[in-house]
Amino acid sequence: MIENESKKILVEVVGLKQYFDIQTGFLKSKKLKAVDGISFKINQGETLGLVGESGCGKTTAGRSLLHLYEPTAGQIFFNEQEIKTKEDIENFRQNASMVFQDPYSSLNPRMTIGDIIGEPLDVHHLYATKEERSARIRELMELVGLSSEHATRYAHEFSGGQRQRVGIARALAVSPQLIVCDEPVSALDVSIQAQIINMFEDLQAKLGLTYLFIAHDLLVVRHISDKIAVMYLGEIVETAYTEELFKSPLHPYTKSLMSAVPSPDPKTARTSQRIVLTGDVPSPLAKPSGCPFRTRCPQAHERCISEKPELREITADHFASCHLLDDL
Repeated sequence: MIENESKKILVEVVGLKQYFDIQTGFLKSKKLKAVDGISFKINQGETLGLVGESGCGKTTAGRSLLHLYEPTAGQIFFNEQEIKTKEDIENFRQNASMVFQDPYSSLNPRMTIGDIIGEPLDVHHLYATKEERSARIRELMELVGLSSEHATRYAHEFSGGQRQRVGIARALAVSPQLIVCDEPVSALDVSIQAQIINMFEDLQAKLGLTYLFIAHDLLVVRHISDKIAVMYLGEIVETAYTEELFKSPLHPYTKSLMSAVPSPDPKTARTSQRIVLTGDVPSPLAKPSGCPFRTRCPQAHERCISEKPELREITADHFASCHLLDDL
């Protein structure tokens, strides 16, 4: 991918694969290809949105990036240094953190809010005295719009939006450069979603954060992302700058996703046609030969069965993997 030369690349992922062994019978197993050779780059201070329907491998990609799962194959670079050894991973985790999807299950119900936020400080020994720890916890709570008086309360005493703010404060505790946001607003009410998204943007502007923002809601991703990568069945099928992708989607799967986005303009809404895909998403245990999307693509032909398309640059900074684009 061609990046803006004036901006520093903070994260680069090359050929990342994450396979899981699934038991299919007595002493038999198959590889579930959750993530199958994806590559992307994120510039410092920018947001890459990772979208796709449920089960496409978005969350697994984010967790593999942070080595919460040990990647099956591929390379991960952070600040131009490859993350390989145990020491590399430990150093990386002091510069990268994660905000999880479910604010109800991602917080320990037996710990106070103060201890939940302070746990990364304990793990990485980021304070000298208890007073310094308490001051840092208060600072983090105020940063995400929580009162420091809430530090002694427990997670069940808070609403979903407040719990997600606690999760964000915990992610900020190590002063990270990168935050992987795993569908951080999908479990929240729409009105609360807007508040959390705005807070993510404010924190990015204030702290210079870089985000990998995983979501299935294209309107949310459009609002917050500089670039978008579209995943299908463990692979990235298209990536481009946000407005370019919405203006001129190239891959048939991306076009289908875009057609499902509601338009606020009544005239556009009346004239736009929904592209409904037939069939179900194939199992990652038995991926189709050739193009992974061919079993649902209305324009698939013989070449799609026998030959897998490469993710390549079709127009400036716009990449897609589809044989139908050969003439562009």
